[in-house]
Amino acid sequence: MQHVITDQSTRRTNTPRYCFIAGLHRSGTTLLARLLGAHPDIAPLTCPYVPEDEGAYLQGAIPHTARCGVPGAFAFDPDQHLTEHSPWNTNEVANRIRQDWSPWFAKATLWRLEKSPVNLLRMRLYQQLFPMAHFIVITRHPAAVSQATAKWSDAGAGRLMDHWQAAHEIVLTDLTYLHCALVLRYEDLCADPQRTLSAAMRFLDLETVPVPVSDLRDGTANYAPWPDHPLPPVALTLGYAAESLRPNGPMPIDVSVRHVFRAVREGTAALLDPASGCNPLISP
Repeated sequence: MQHVITDQSTRRTNTPRYCFIAGLHRSGTTLLARLLGAHPDIAPLTCPYVPEDEGAYLQGAIPHTARCGVPGAFAFDPDQHLTEHSPWNTNEVANRIRQDWSPWFAKATLWRLEKSPVNLLRMRLYQQLFPMAHFIVITRHPAAVSQATAKWSDAGAGRLMDHWQAAHEIVLTDLTYLHCALVLRYEDLCADPQRTLSAAMRFLDLETVPVPVSDLRDGTANYAPWPDHPLPPVALTLGYAAESLRPNGPMPIDVSVRHVFRAVREGTAALLDPASGCNPLISP
């Protein structure tokens, strides 16, 4: 399948753009950032002094305390949902974040990649602060996320499932405000890493290159379905079911990929669908 590169391609600008990875704790944000960071045109934010290289800890423009981003709880706090109406939507905040993050991108390249769980509720604000930003949301079956998060939380199973639902309800609404957003599933990344990563590269209008995935481990086997717990309605939209931790169908394309350029959007969508016959290692 041939795809036309737009004249506005990322390759034609010398100014690095920002890509934000967002997802609940234990959803695969760290894994995805590590794998995408192997691309020669992507520089992940890397700092040994903060948990999991999360950029939220490395900037002083938006307050980030122990009460922010609490696993299994932060999506319940309306003050953590930051949009274009936020008081932090100023040029001063944008410039301060760029300045604070700049030393932690190891190489000069086309894309700067930052991931923090709280990005899940900040995408609309970040689109204002970084107008050319792209967003990649990674999701995972709510039963697996809830079981994995339980070690950090005193909340019960039902409450953790409710948190997954609350977070993803916000995401599905906020996606309609974003120019460029991609939703991936952890399960698809583990089952077919090259195709999933190639879709992310295509979304960023980059050459699709093979990424070493020999050490990728699917953690789904560590958990079991919770058939006695009703599945959050949003999970059905994302292709999940209560009886299995594996997706039982594809996500709707209007949910999985949004992009201002049709060629990029269609090329990404084709890669997300194995039935399309699109080769993940053929560049656009």
